Amino acid sequence: MNLRTIRLAIALSALASLPLAAQLPSTPPGAAGFDPHRLEVLHRTMRGLVDEGKQAGIVWLIARDGKIVDFEAAGWRDLEHKLPMQKDTICRVYSMSKLVTSVATLVLLEEGKVLLDDPVGDHLPELKAMKVMTGGTAETPQLVDTRRPVTIKHLLTHTSGLIYDFDGTDALHQLYQRADLWSGTSLKDFTAKVARLPLRHQPGEDWSYGINCDILGALVERASGQPFEAFLRDRIFGPLGMKDTSFDVPAGKRARLARTYRHDPAGKLVEAEPMLGTWPEAGRGLASGGAGLFSTAGDYARFAQMLLNGGELEGRRILGRKTVEFMTANHLTALPRPRHAYNPAMGFGLGVEVRMEQGQATCLGSVGQFGWYGAATTYCQIDPQERIVAIALAQHFPFNQHKLFERFANGCFQALTDQGAATAVEPAGGRTAASTPKPTGRAARP
Repeated sequence: MNLRTIRLAIALSALASLPLAAQLPSTPPGAAGFDPHRLEVLHRTMRGLVDEGKQAGIVWLIARDGKIVDFEAAGWRDLEHKLPMQKDTICRVYSMSKLVTSVATLVLLEEGKVLLDDPVGDHLPELKAMKVMTGGTAETPQLVDTRRPVTIKHLLTHTSGLIYDFDGTDALHQLYQRADLWSGTSLKDFTAKVARLPLRHQPGEDWSYGINCDILGALVERASGQPFEAFLRDRIFGPLGMKDTSFDVPAGKRARLARTYRHDPAGKLVEAEPMLGTWPEAGRGLASGGAGLFSTAGDYARFAQMLLNGGELEGRRILGRKTVEFMTANHLTALPRPRHAYNPAMGFGLGVEVRMEQGQATCLGSVGQFGWYGAATTYCQIDPQERIVAIALAQHFPFNQHKLFERFANGCFQALTDQGAATAVEPAGGRTAASTPKPTGRAARP
């Protein structure tokens, strides 16, 4: 073997040993306050969902103080071809995209390009004259003027009155369905369609889950002067080393993409067509700020750790500490019921739910933890009190069937054995949000 061949072999060996993407460092569970034997309870629970035919596959990751303490995968990313779910499997994270879009919006806020009380129409003129639907039918809707303009804060908090098209059959939903929102490929076209649709309620007067972050994506594009996907790449994904996160999946990575499944009438898992046009091929779908991203557990954990650290990871600052504190406060305090519609224990901040109390919660966790979920049963919770990032990615419709989220949360938190919250330490990636004073202006209990 000549010297050139030896050098080539060494180079190829080094290349093969490189991770597919940057990853948080790891530590033994016991060193981070987790009981390894109790973590096995979580493992059995997750694998049981697969073995019982309830989920095709699941990948999950738990980090504490910036270090991974549990990272496992079970089941299949492709049942038909018996391809296993793996740690680097690429998944559709759907509405976990909203956290990323909200951070992008707050980057522009920090730079003085937008303000929370800016009318959205100042940045997207086509949305200046929105109406509210008060009755009627899809053919003859009864509309009234808004009493105040829709603002950027209304979009971040889901209080604008915009809705989704897939979660109802009433006259307003029929109008949204007829608009064919997801068929285009540009955010400009998407916004033009939305401009012709009414709101469910007056801006700022109720909480309604909807296409708010898709409009924010268009706003980021317009205010920054960059295509939305380029802004995310340059300002978030690149700095954080999120090499597998994008609105499409390159051909060379597509073998790692998980298929999405549902149960047929007989209870068998069968492939489900993606929602909202989330196709992996470049140019086929929309850069949907509300639901369009593909990612991995490792990539998304880096993004979540950045938020837990107060806006910074490994020396790369995305947001200021006070911005993250403000983002993760409850911003529904002006509503008669300062909680979001899906969980009476949870308020809502700027793009994230926030756990406000324990008494109405249905699974283990901490007051102050924040995060969100995705339609294909994907989960992210960030706990400043315990300094934990918890990610679970299935690819299954309908959302959270078989209560995967509650089972995962209970399995994660029951494995903690230290006193945790009283002794926050500096993590590998920077300061935790828990190591800084939390804001005191959160909502009182109703």
